[in-house]
Amino acid sequence: MSHNSSNYNAKPLPEERILVATRSVGKQREIRSILSPLDNMIVFPDDLGLQETAEEERLERGASYTENATLKARHFAALSGLPTLADDSGIEVAQLHGGPGIRSKRYAPNSEDQDNANNEFLIRQLEGCDGKDRAAVYRCAICFVRHEHDRPVLFEGSCTGYILETAIGDGGFGYDPLFFSDDLQMSFGLASRDAKEAVSHRGRAFRRFAEWIADGS
Repeated sequence: MSHNSSNYNAKPLPEERILVATRSVGKQREIRSILSPLDNMIVFPDDLGLQETAEEERLERGASYTENATLKARHFAALSGLPTLADDSGIEVAQLHGGPGIRSKRYAPNSEDQDNANNEFLIRQLEGCDGKDRAAVYRCAICFVRHEHDRPVLFEGSCTGYILETAIGDGGFGYDPLFFSDDLQMSFGLASRDAKEAVSHRGRAFRRFAEWIADGS
């Protein structure tokens, strides 16, 4: 899916740092790998000593992945004064009418091990379902802003598959061990990092951002 912006002047200069607004260690690892050509430009909130606040926890209040990504990008651009990139992602399941969707991160009741709690809760929600009812789409939206009030530059990525009855593999993070990828014909939990990044929702979205940066037109 193509990017959406009328503000081509928002592209950062090659020597500028770009703040990627996530504290998730799993996301940071993936994003740094996907954006390896830009590695010398990428920093994360902890690299800048930006402490997590209660306000930050309330940022994901939008009605879509794009809204949430934009809220996060603007917030961190204001805090850091740097060009900022933020993402929001989730998994949408046919039987759940597109859920958990934007609630994917906190789908299960609060838990110290949120990823496992989310996976177990999803398995319970799909008990007795098979075939098309277990079809799923992973989606990612990312937003780039140079300054807090700039027009956002938006990119999206998605990938299809279905939800397994039990987790398979211990790779990746989040719902990856439950997501059987149509592209790879295996769960993301079993896939190598390179294989997953080649087809994943996040890989596709962030590569579109990297291509936009590289495009000098």
